[in-house]
Amino acid sequence: MSYEKVVAVYDTEQNANAALTSLVSAGYRTGDISVIRNEAEAEKAGLHEPGIWKRLFGRDLEHDEAAVLGHSFKEGYVIVVVRVPESHAATVMSLLDRHKPVDVLDRTNAYDLAGVTAPAAEARTPVKSADQEMLRLAEEQIDVGKRLVESGHTSVRRYVVEKPVDANITLHEEHVEVIRRAISDPAYVTDTDWSDKTIEVTDTMEEAVVNKTAHLIEEVVIRKQGSDRTQTVHDTVRRQQVLVERIPLEIGAKKAV
Repeated sequence: MSYEKVVAVYDTEQNANAALTSLVSAGYRTGDISVIRNEAEAEKAGLHEPGIWKRLFGRDLEHDEAAVLGHSFKEGYVIVVVRVPESHAATVMSLLDRHKPVDVLDRTNAYDLAGVTAPAAEARTPVKSADQEMLRLAEEQIDVGKRLVESGHTSVRRYVVEKPVDANITLHEEHVEVIRRAISDPAYVTDTDWSDKTIEVTDTMEEAVVNKTAHLIEEVVIRKQGSDRTQTVHDTVRRQQVLVERIPLEIGAKKAV
């Protein structure tokens, strides 16, 4: 597997730290990432030598260009170097590009050879060489968030119903019974009472009396219970790629320049 070194230069440490955070969040090891924040670290890494810059940037840098890059540390620039497999280079470049890296060639042209910076307006003006063109490749990344939505309603209502019930009870009744019977004993003839007399006897009977009492038989607890689930979100992201196609001229043909 072949590896490449992807290099980005930032004019603020805040942007460099943000780029470092993005790389680590994307799963790249800190052991493969170098952050050079000052001139002393650059000296230690040998970054003032033209050969070092050439290996890092993959360009034929002149001595004056390397000197200007070394001078950039005096202005607080920070360099981030990432060693990744060649297949990951485009992804790492996209991550680094989000945090506004300095265009090294443009910024080199914005300095003079004595290491004195050009005016601010000139330094921010893009400088493009006559013999080069540039294509910037963009890549989308998916960012999945979450929001709270209603998924339904639960209604708990208390109401009264009636149902028929039966209960057995024994009821007692007392009724007056009139019994008439003949008297044949002559002794009772002398005991005759000729006065009027009324005897009243009350009939009685028991009837059922219904009383109702209420007591609790059950309680219903209403509460929410939470649970978590994992959902896989399917979507598409766009990524720009570049196709290099070399078309040879036919034999005998000439191309005007």
